Amino acid sequence: MIAAFDSFAIRTYSLTKLLIILLAGLLFEATGVVFLSKGLKQIGEVKTRTAVEILRVVQSGATNANILLGVVLEAVFFGTLLYLMSQADLSFVWPLTALGFVLTTLAAKFLLHEEVSAVRWGGVILIVAGTALISWSEKVKPRPTPTQALSQPRQPL
Repeated sequence: MIAAFDSFAIRTYSLTKLLIILLAGLLFEATGVVFLSKGLKQIGEVKTRTAVEILRVVQSGATNANILLGVVLEAVFFGTLLYLMSQADLSFVWPLTALGFVLTTLAAKFLLHEEVSAVRWGGVILIVAGTALISWSEKVKPRPTPTQALSQPRQPL
């Protein structure tokens, strides 16, 4: 009885830890996307498709503080994603990154003051519902007993 509780507690702790790391990474991602958007709007459009104009845009992007900060924040997100994929099933981690769409939509609304329609909010709700199903599926996934885990050979990637 105590072993079963300990196993449940360990799984719950591990899942909670992964979700907190994921949420932190997604906050970095959403913030990074906001900075990238601001920087790209500061640079402006490519007016003509000439080498000089393209070079101007590339140089402007490489020296724009918002773009550089956005790239750094996206790199931090990528680092958290690599860690998460090394700790949990890809079929669990990757779909949960869709929560980034929720955070990015909220950031666009409140930080960039974009107009977000009811249809877009409906899409955000569908994303949240899908990620909730994925989280629930991980929680109820059957786990092998310790003796089963030791007796099964590891599967190659």
